[in-house]
Amino acid sequence: MFFEPDRLNFFRPLAGKHRGVVVACVRALYERLHGPSADYGQNLTRDGLRDLLLPVVQQALQEARQLLPQQDEAGVELADDDLIPAGADDQQSSSALLRTLLRDGWLETFGDRAGLVTAYRFSRAGKLFAEAFWAIERRSARTRQRNVRSCRNALNAALRNVDAYDLIDAYDYAEKVISDLSEGVDYFQELVRRLMLEASQTPWDGFMEFLDRFEKEFKKQLTADSIERHRQAIRDLIARLHSLEHDKAQALEDQLNDIARWASQERQGPSTLDWMLDRIEEMVEAACTTKHPELIKAMSVYMQRAASIVQQALMLRGGHTRQAYSVAISKTAKLSGAGNAQDAFLERLGAAIAPAEIRLLDPASFKLRSASQRRKALTVTAQPKVTRDARLAAAMYRAEADAFALSNDDIVHRIRAELRLRDRPIRLSNLPVATTTDVLNNMQIVEAVRGARDERLTVQKLPSKLWNEFYAGDDYQIEMKHDPD
Repeated sequence: MFFEPDRLNFFRPLAGKHRGVVVACVRALYERLHGPSADYGQNLTRDGLRDLLLPVVQQALQEARQLLPQQDEAGVELADDDLIPAGADDQQSSSALLRTLLRDGWLETFGDRAGLVTAYRFSRAGKLFAEAFWAIERRSARTRQRNVRSCRNALNAALRNVDAYDLIDAYDYAEKVISDLSEGVDYFQELVRRLMLEASQTPWDGFMEFLDRFEKEFKKQLTADSIERHRQAIRDLIARLHSLEHDKAQALEDQLNDIARWASQERQGPSTLDWMLDRIEEMVEAACTTKHPELIKAMSVYMQRAASIVQQALMLRGGHTRQAYSVAISKTAKLSGAGNAQDAFLERLGAAIAPAEIRLLDPASFKLRSASQRRKALTVTAQPKVTRDARLAAAMYRAEADAFALSNDDIVHRIRAELRLRDRPIRLSNLPVATTTDVLNNMQIVEAVRGARDERLTVQKLPSKLWNEFYAGDDYQIEMKHDPD
């Protein structure tokens, strides 16, 4: 259970009026203990912990004092707590905060054998929640995700090595694919909310942050690591894992039941292997049909909102250049009853702008298009409409191209099964040529076997020739070497 005796008041530091100070200190502690610049060679002692927390407490308390009046005016009720005593200085506040984190289960102590002192570290629960607080402030530091490609590679490794650990890795990667896409959707929705809150100011910082993250993360996520790009390959690998030989499938099933007992409890059906493969396919399909379109739509909405706000800012900036004319006109109007004041003001204004040089464009250089030219331009720039015959021709072309495309892996898989069934070498001239698929298979079989990474399969060229009604060429013998007992 989470609420064990040492964690009954685990969330109490986050419920009081100094919760901002607590979060800032927890984030700084995680950065020191588990961040990218963490010093794992030296444990955190009490003196080091005090030196680390003191500047953080000073800054956090200063920000908290500025926010408390605003929260009182807004009617926000804050729970009273004894985390930091009233009138305590920064040193006493950091000591009180340290005692609270130890008491409520965020930190724990252990013996440092090297220095013979007491050291401090996060408890297991404290580390999990501290990582969440730390990750929220480091959105721009995240690297681009490759979980789609990792899922495909793990499935390929599971098929090649018949290893259950690779299959479990593929399951984990498939789960992270949806979480990565969901995080991207939340990121763009947060950017849109920030745009609406800061609409009075041009959001250059947020827009530049988006461009930087798009170049580092989303560009690859939408191209090289796109779920649509690897979708069919993942389907094919799952289908091949479903059709494994009985002994290999049983070996995978036994390994999964041994190392993934949670899957045996959650599965629906008699086979853990089939359930896990189905779940991977369902998660990939859900990411393709639901989350990926949501990410594209959220990105499009943000770009439209940002473009409109930037356009308005540019228009307002252009209007500022014409504001001087409005000011001059209004000042001249106010001087209407002051005799020659208008003339004197205009003379001074003219003397000020006299050095300026004005050039006008020749009106003869502008010529409007005729109606026929406009119609011609619209006709040329309009996108052509795709007819039904054109779509049918394209579909037939794709079908013809796919009809003559055979996978080398499928050919090797079939010839390997045929060799096991016959238990003797096979000659190319003895293979059937009853159908078009048989002919294409025979013409490609030598290349497929030579390109396979199976050292047991050998191809030997025979002195005899192969003649049939479809093609002529050299004859080959394909043989599978059996492993020594």
